[in-house]
Amino acid sequence: MTRSLMSNYQRLPVAFTRGTGPWLFDGDGKRYLDAVGGVAVCGLGHAHPDLARAIAEQAATLVHTSNLYRIPLQEALGEALTARAGMENAFFCNSGAEANEAAVKLARLYGHARGVATPLIVCMHGSFHGRTMATLSATGSARAQSGFEPLVPGFVHVPYGDVDAVRRVAARQRNVVAVLVEPIQGEGGVNVPPHGYLRALRTLCDERGWLLMLDEVQTGMGRTGRWFACQHEDVCPDVMTLAKALGNGVPIGACLARGPAAGLFTAGRHGSTFGGNPLAARAALEVLAVIERDRLVERAAALGERLLAGFRHALDGANIVTGIRGRGLMLGIELAEPCARLVELGLAHGVLVNVTAERVLRLLPPLILGDADADLLVSRVADLVRAFATNA
Repeated sequence: MTRSLMSNYQRLPVAFTRGTGPWLFDGDGKRYLDAVGGVAVCGLGHAHPDLARAIAEQAATLVHTSNLYRIPLQEALGEALTARAGMENAFFCNSGAEANEAAVKLARLYGHARGVATPLIVCMHGSFHGRTMATLSATGSARAQSGFEPLVPGFVHVPYGDVDAVRRVAARQRNVVAVLVEPIQGEGGVNVPPHGYLRALRTLCDERGWLLMLDEVQTGMGRTGRWFACQHEDVCPDVMTLAKALGNGVPIGACLARGPAAGLFTAGRHGSTFGGNPLAARAALEVLAVIERDRLVERAAALGERLLAGFRHALDGANIVTGIRGRGLMLGIELAEPCARLVELGLAHGVLVNVTAERVLRLLPPLILGDADADLLVSRVADLVRAFATNA
């Protein structure tokens, strides 16, 4: 490990030199089935030929001008995203944390416009919204926040999936202006809320005059079998944040808004040097086009059902498994004990997996995964879990 880099990552002992589809290759030519996908980023897999061509063409034409000027590709991307999401307008940035930071700023502007001097945002235990100071404060993880105190005020946390807990906050806090929530918690352990949760939050926000702000950074772009996970309940938020798979590895984030939230940002109130530049916007437009053309949203839904059924069959009787859950290609296998060692075991067996919330094996394979590779993923992961259980 080079000393020129800060030690904030605990990197695995492998470096990849190339990729194709759902496969990555190291310097020795060994191939790995990628069920991490850059942490839900590479929905089109690696080295997708259409995306590679679009990036190369744009890089040879115009990479960056700044938001001091019109960017037609950014305008086209805004139209495409808002049409699919049922939103009105978009602000582009470079990451999910920045998109959520924009959402927090929108909520505060909204509160101040209503005469609320100290606006409060309701967030969830187990949530993850980013590592900037505001999004870290919104995140419901003491472990992630440790050492960075004092946190930014203006956030209150309640149990995920519990609408009554939000109602209790409403009963005692008069300065709430918004609810910020993930439709499915990713870093928190692939936690799927009870059906109707988002619909109930939408109703509560409408009753109280709050903004419903959905963090779709990990769940968006077809990952769960709909363009956006909130569409499983036919819920439209006031603010929606996106990133990760939007650029398939080219850094880009987006904060979409509608209704009262859509007019809060005026000239000079917020900005981004690189956000939505020609290169990033062109990449995202190509991602959208490929997902649409190849019906990858529907594919994610079908693959998710295939994988869930496969894992439940392959791991039937494995006492160490306490739960198998997910939606689309966002899957979690919960074990009875901490299982971080599975990540390195996976490397040895040629499959890339991720562990989150200490005991949850998280799988985020690309939307272009073929049936044969999906079945191979089930086989390899089931073998890993059984080997781990034997040696635990």
